[in-house]
Amino acid sequence: MMTKKLACLASTALVGCLLSATSAFAQSTASQANELEGVVVTAAGQKSVGGIIAETLPKTRSSVNEEFIATQVTGQSILQTLNLVPGLSFTNNDPYGSSGGNIRLRGFDGNRVSVTFDGIPLNDTGNYAIFPNQMLDGELISRASVNQGTTDVDSPTASATGGTINYSTRKPKSEMGALFTLSGGEDSYRRIFALAETGEFGPFGTTAWFAMSDQKYDKWKGFGTFEKTQYNARVYQALNDGDFLSLAVHYNENRNNNIRQMTLPEYRAFGRELDFTENCTSRVLNATNRTITETAPVVPGNCSDFFGRQVNPSNTGNVRGAASFHLAPSLRLTVDPSFQYVLADGGSQLATISETDGRVRGTATALGRDLNGDGDTADTVAFFAPSVTNTRRYGVTSSIIWDLSDNHRVRAAYTGDYGRHRQTGEYTNLNSDGTTTNVFGGKDGEGVKVATADGSFLRARDRFSIAQLNQVSADYRGRFMDDRLVVNIGVRAPYFERELNQYCYTQNASSVVGVVSGFAVSCTTQVPNAAAADGSVTFGTSTTKFIKPYSANVKYDDILPNLGASYELTDNHTVYASYAEGFSAPRTDSLYTATLRGGVGTPADVEPETTQTVDLGYRFSMPEVVASVALWNTKFQNRIVQSFDQDLGISIDRNVGEVKAFGLDAQAAWQLEEYLTVSGSFSYNNSELQQDLRTGTAATAILPLAGKKVVETPEYTWAARVDWDITEALSLGVQAKYTGDRFATDVNDEVAPGYSRIDLSLRYDIPFAKSTYVQLNVDNLFDEDHFGSISSRTNAVTIPGGAFGSAPTYHIGAPRTMQVTLRAEF
Repeated sequence: MMTKKLACLASTALVGCLLSATSAFAQSTASQANELEGVVVTAAGQKSVGGIIAETLPKTRSSVNEEFIATQVTGQSILQTLNLVPGLSFTNNDPYGSSGGNIRLRGFDGNRVSVTFDGIPLNDTGNYAIFPNQMLDGELISRASVNQGTTDVDSPTASATGGTINYSTRKPKSEMGALFTLSGGEDSYRRIFALAETGEFGPFGTTAWFAMSDQKYDKWKGFGTFEKTQYNARVYQALNDGDFLSLAVHYNENRNNNIRQMTLPEYRAFGRELDFTENCTSRVLNATNRTITETAPVVPGNCSDFFGRQVNPSNTGNVRGAASFHLAPSLRLTVDPSFQYVLADGGSQLATISETDGRVRGTATALGRDLNGDGDTADTVAFFAPSVTNTRRYGVTSSIIWDLSDNHRVRAAYTGDYGRHRQTGEYTNLNSDGTTTNVFGGKDGEGVKVATADGSFLRARDRFSIAQLNQVSADYRGRFMDDRLVVNIGVRAPYFERELNQYCYTQNASSVVGVVSGFAVSCTTQVPNAAAADGSVTFGTSTTKFIKPYSANVKYDDILPNLGASYELTDNHTVYASYAEGFSAPRTDSLYTATLRGGVGTPADVEPETTQTVDLGYRFSMPEVVASVALWNTKFQNRIVQSFDQDLGISIDRNVGEVKAFGLDAQAAWQLEEYLTVSGSFSYNNSELQQDLRTGTAATAILPLAGKKVVETPEYTWAARVDWDITEALSLGVQAKYTGDRFATDVNDEVAPGYSRIDLSLRYDIPFAKSTYVQLNVDNLFDEDHFGSISSRTNAVTIPGGAFGSAPTYHIGAPRTMQVTLRAEF
């Protein structure tokens, strides 16, 4: 028992742990089968260091397994658990994981990193965002992996230019059993998790498990709570020759209040405890004088700095199938179908509107509509108008794997991903205290819509898109020179199409930036003035040009090689090299930035982002030591930002410049004694912009970006962990992560200083049932005051002729937080 525990703790978040050859890998069923061939096997079994597998796959990858996940804070996002791996920087917005956070992987933000769950893509179909607070419960994850800078050849993604993060669900066990965890902690934290294993049942030895969790706690500052409920199940049927059928379901529901971000002056003036107001008031912060004033809002309910308005709800779920069939002794078919559902707010928006506004009158001849029921039409009224996204997504990844011989394998794969992406912003009413009557606004089947004078309803956004990926891929894996040389040659060919339907009037050549004043669409039945010669329309006496509602299709495709080779110099030393190209199709927000062409709305002319990444690596393994180091270089083209078009005389989303990046990722684990293991990682990242950005017609209207470092990306990070079994029953784990300075603006005129966080876990095994223990976790042990996630800007200080300054905002890192967990397995 002691040896097994040490084996898994030794893995830490740096090199992973596999305790059996059948442990689940990440990504698709076919990729799992391929990756098993990348494990060194000796006559005594898998070559390992205390259970740590020495992999020979020719790519840079780091993993954690379920034993390590169990040492972390319960209920935590798996992305925080992975934060010790090299190349990854994750900033958690609260100590327990329900408030989300930001990813940077070798300088790429989360929207440019593919995240998969049992091989299905989790990135949003519209803007590719990932949502850390909606991940699977940690107790159910068998393994999580980070591919730094590369994808698998069958990765089901149209957005991965910066690498992949993958995690897999645990497999049902053959024996009946149960697992319970009960956790409590600071900020009134309480969580219960329960898992029931059926063991083998029925005539075919079917296995299954069913699980649920419920979590609730207060924000670490200010007012409000985080609530999450999750249900999961998996049924598994083993077949002959290692084949199987599997069906899993997942449902997650979050009801959260946001934590207030603050600017650097606000932080210096008011400290990290500043948050939203307790009541619905108008608040003015004066950072210079360090004063705060609150007054009644001029428009009742118009109080965006109020915690009751800052809500972040989501309902997400999926169904995941997986199957493997041997069609012949050397020919296998794998099929992974899936369905996903998302209903979530993209922001907690406040909307005020006059009762005589054209959007209220619509096509009616009436002067207005009494929206607040006071008997007149002379008021401005506040409503809740969240940006709601509702997605239904269907996917399948399927492969044919042919073993030509013991040393040669070929694979052909197809990936289909079809997402129906509905984005709305229906108004709904407020309660008397300023809170919303429904967190999803007036969405169909949710809150009450706000009717206009002509029988329509008020909305701030109304559009529908279909995102469809069809991808074919193929790869070859061969072993040569007495299995010392492994060669991988692969290629994937994604074909991506977006159908765009804009049901509102779009302000000509402006980006969609919000739902309040300055929003670039007008969703109305109001009759516009006669169209101008260029096809644009205006409303009333306004001269602002709008594009009529429109539909359009855009298509993108590419051929992406994925190559690698590894060579075992001796039994202890291996070198490898890899080359991979990445591709990210433009997001919906970029494409809905329309212009008039031929009198009709036309999506922005934006090219896909592309990358080319080279890794050169070295691995060392001995019975007590596993270590690796990788040098990497990435070229990133067609970076999408908003810039000024001199021909049109306006700012639009477009491709600008290139990013060149290079760096080093290193990791190691060493079992010094049977009871003591140390591990660590180090990363260096140099990511630099190559081109200035034009912002206007004047000669001085240029942002000096050439030579600047990529925003939010630390140049140096390092991590370390020590696991010590003090006695047979008592074990201690201490881990540290250093995150270097990060620029908060593209022009590098504001910086978030580097910081170190140290976490502790202390576990005591209780001789009861199969496995029972009590565990203490202390997050941010030394109460480090630091900046976490950054909402970056182009420039903080106004550049004469270039751009007005806009202050970045920061999530302040949570203080020291303690949690106690009782875990029992039967």
